[in-house]
Amino acid sequence: MGKLLKPPGHEPTNFHGLITVSPQMRQLFSEIEKASASSAPVLLRGETGTGKELVARALHRLSRRFRGPFRALNCATLTREMLASELFGHIKGAFTGATRSRKGLFELADGGTLFLDEIAELPLDLQARLLRVIEQRSFVPLGGTEQVSVDVRLLSATHRSLRHAVDEGRFRADLMFRLRVVPIFLPRLAEREGDIEALTWHFISVFNGRGPRRVEAVDSEAMDALEAYDWPGNVRELSNVIEYAFVMGEGEVLTLDELTPELREEPPPIAAHRRADDRGDEQDEERRELIDALERAHGKKTKAADLLGISRTTLWRKLKEHQIDDW
Repeated sequence: MGKLLKPPGHEPTNFHGLITVSPQMRQLFSEIEKASASSAPVLLRGETGTGKELVARALHRLSRRFRGPFRALNCATLTREMLASELFGHIKGAFTGATRSRKGLFELADGGTLFLDEIAELPLDLQARLLRVIEQRSFVPLGGTEQVSVDVRLLSATHRSLRHAVDEGRFRADLMFRLRVVPIFLPRLAEREGDIEALTWHFISVFNGRGPRRVEAVDSEAMDALEAYDWPGNVRELSNVIEYAFVMGEGEVLTLDELTPELREEPPPIAAHRRADDRGDEQDEERRELIDALERAHGKKTKAADLLGISRTTLWRKLKEHQIDDW
């Protein structure tokens, strides 16, 4: 066993459920606050477990629509028929089993915000219907004949590149441009300076309150393993790992032996290469987002920053990171 670590004396920032001590996340919070002042569609891009729904809820709470409803749907979890019914609703007799009329999420979110997670999984025919709702602010329920007008702010999210989906013919380019008026990128947990330790203590505090075990210290070897791991499942995976340790271990010290097996082993090279490829795809997507914004702003960086929902300082930093110097 190594040195025993105690909780730090300072509390991390809690921004609408997003826990952090990292400058990367403070920059994200600034972008959320700027984007919340608008009703423009926002596209969230981040890996699984990075907190996309928490960001969507923060955007809603900070907006002028905060008194209105917030509705969320994961487009990857339902069949095409169920997705259509969930989004647009149906009238009685629209299909077998439709014994009564039912409002869809667009109508239920009227005056508020609709969050569509995993938007890249939406079937092409429903993409066309979604585009019409965005453009016309109205739709026809399944089996209906009359238009229903709605006032909804649309937020969407994806863990993969919409640009790649467009190139592969799986996503409409016109819908992509409509959805990503304000693109926001969520950093991976492994890239968030200081947050692995901060979130470890946060989740320890959470599970201490659920009993019967209470953890008062963390073995330094366990913390080293947590810090060294790549966290493909991000914050959600870290929460699961700490809960596993609470269930499988005992005593007041959280030790290395109580962590899940993958944290006690070297990551396989293939997985490491895969993660590197994923990060490369994300970097390529961000570079294209920056260039698109500059093109739309005719090279005016202040306007491009406004289109992206970020500060001019952040834009300059991102342009430097991506070596974009032709504007």
